[in-house]
Amino acid sequence: MDQLTFHDMKLTWLDGGVNFLDGGAMFGVVPKALWSRRYEADENNLIELRTDPILIQYQNKNYLIDSGIGKGKLDDKKKRNLGVRAETRVEESLEELGMTPDDIDVVLMSHLHNDHAAGLTQWENDELVSVFKNAKIYTSQVEWDEMREPNIRSRNTYWKENWEPIQGQVTTFEEEIEVVPGIKMIHTGGHSDGHCVIKLEQNGETLIHMADIMPTHAHTNPLWVLAYDDYPMDSIFAKERLMKEALPNEYGFIFYHDAVYRMAKFSEDGKTIVDSLPRTR
Repeated sequence: MDQLTFHDMKLTWLDGGVNFLDGGAMFGVVPKALWSRRYEADENNLIELRTDPILIQYQNKNYLIDSGIGKGKLDDKKKRNLGVRAETRVEESLEELGMTPDDIDVVLMSHLHNDHAAGLTQWENDELVSVFKNAKIYTSQVEWDEMREPNIRSRNTYWKENWEPIQGQVTTFEEEIEVVPGIKMIHTGGHSDGHCVIKLEQNGETLIHMADIMPTHAHTNPLWVLAYDDYPMDSIFAKERLMKEALPNEYGFIFYHDAVYRMAKFSEDGKTIVDSLPRTR
């Protein structure tokens, strides 16, 4: 497992599964001639995407960013349609660290689309139960509301199987929340109406998890947003604002989906990687 020490925080990427999605959908209106220079596609125009939760061990607490793609909840048709080639092995990853899902204190949900939230629940004896039953689960109020009452578009990714068993564990916020000093969640909208980013701040330095408004290192350009975004202009405006803050201040970007890098720092124009933690394959 890949790990990164960030001052008093220790980050570990768990095995949350992998799916392969259409590269055109992941880069929206950007021509393949441009995006394929920065992110490799296969002969079917599919790109590899991880769904790896990030474990943050900090001040004797265990925090998790997102939950993985889940296991045992998709039939073969859904696996095919969603490009799932390997399901979640989060419990096995935690076991390697001498931990269990019961040791997770807090789950920070960037949003609640199926590829981020399916790992929150699992089947046990024909009943769906919470995976991280001792954890407080944070999400934006907007996201939580839509999760439970999806619209005609979002009902394809907001599934009751992913929220009903954990509803007693959820804590919501409006625009911003400091979970503890050094960990902050900020509502952006865009990819989903309730989407948020997560900042880790230590000793004057910052790591930022942009979640799905910047799912990979190849998405630094504010205009390069996903065809999956419900509100693409909100994604663009939020990313433009955050990049103007992050790049000159040398933020590190950490990723849930990127199959190439776990963390990357960029030049001020966002075009060159100046420091990185590559993903171990």
